[in-house]
Amino acid sequence: MSDDILSYLPAMRGFARSLCTNAADADDLVQETLLRALASIHRYTPGTNLKAWLFTIMRNRFYTNSAKRAREQPGEADCVADTQVMAPTQEWSLRMRELSRALNALPVHYRETIVLVGALGESYKEAAEILDCDIGTVKSRVSRARQMLKQTLGNTV
Repeated sequence: MSDDILSYLPAMRGFARSLCTNAADADDLVQETLLRALASIHRYTPGTNLKAWLFTIMRNRFYTNSAKRAREQPGEADCVADTQVMAPTQEWSLRMRELSRALNALPVHYRETIVLVGALGESYKEAAEILDCDIGTVKSRVSRARQMLKQTLGNTV
């Protein structure tokens, strides 16, 4: 079972990065998800979709943490840890930041859907199972997210 969980680690990190605004928070979310999954392994039904179960735990933890963060504003505006010291010197780095900002500007339900389908390669059916919604909703969200990204990034997409 633990080998199966570890095989999903790269996909979990990718999904976490789509939900969180920085890499450190994403890594924390993955770690918290793994801890929750291992603590609740008795609730997992063998033979069902382990990846969907893990992603659902991650998504629920993200929403719980977001609600908690909204209640407890710890003075993030004063934090200099995210202050950029050196400007990027390569075009790809700049484009990646633009894409990252555009993705982070999307509403969460569009962002998580486009990342699952577009970046992680999940099928519409698997994404619908992970997000606990209809397949038509997933298709609609992906389409709208693509349109929003095109509008934000211009014709370079």
